[in-house]
Amino acid sequence: MFWCCEVPQRLYTLEELKLNGINAASLLSPTDTTLGSIERNLQIAGVSGGIVAWQAFDLSSQQLFYLTLGFMFLWTLDLVSYSGGIGSLVLDTVGHTFSQRYHNRIVQHEAGHFLVAYLVGILPRGYTLSSLEALQKEGSLNIQAGSAFVDYEFLEEVNSGKVSATMLNRFSCIALAGVATEYLLYGYAEGGLDDISKLDGLVKSLGFTQKKADSQVRWSVLNTILLLRRHEIARNKLAQAMSKGESVGSCIQIIEDSIDPSDI
Repeated sequence: MFWCCEVPQRLYTLEELKLNGINAASLLSPTDTTLGSIERNLQIAGVSGGIVAWQAFDLSSQQLFYLTLGFMFLWTLDLVSYSGGIGSLVLDTVGHTFSQRYHNRIVQHEAGHFLVAYLVGILPRGYTLSSLEALQKEGSLNIQAGSAFVDYEFLEEVNSGKVSATMLNRFSCIALAGVATEYLLYGYAEGGLDDISKLDGLVKSLGFTQKKADSQVRWSVLNTILLLRRHEIARNKLAQAMSKGESVGSCIQIIEDSIDPSDI
């Protein structure tokens, strides 16, 4: 493993990011339009199905009312008991099943996290590419696709309230690796809002001023983008391996075989 720092750490302006081909707004403001579209289509299908069922089974107004009430109860139960986990599971599963673009984006996103984590010296210990896979492995409805890391040292520092600059830099690059990968591939990011929120929450908990927080994020964006550009071949091979469900050990071996240590 390596600690990769592509650029000196200082305050970079938005113009400097643009000179490096980075539009911060497109990268740091992800909106999942694909899942949003799928969700709207499911809602339309649900309403249409309800109308067809009403007519086919000649339901009375009272029966229709109780049926609607039942669906609202189940929806509320999911929100309260599972934080919307069941709904997210259904939506994510439909997305992976019917949208190849959505599936590919998730794979590339997680490959970005995995690769950058390894490059900055944090060992990956597992990954999932869908909510269904996370449910099968972890037994929880509240876990989405993601990568897990051997980050005990980082957690110890967070719990102590004192995070070293090196550890913060590592966490920042890993957190932004998914959106950075999407940006490089598609010109904008759709997923990764939770990653950005976690990073924002961390710098706020450390008492950073807005200027210092901006400095941390901009440096991390630039460093991560340059890392991913340099090791594009490794990321592509890693994404292919992850899409096949290869083990963590195999994925790490692919990274090491794809990168010349002298290029680090």
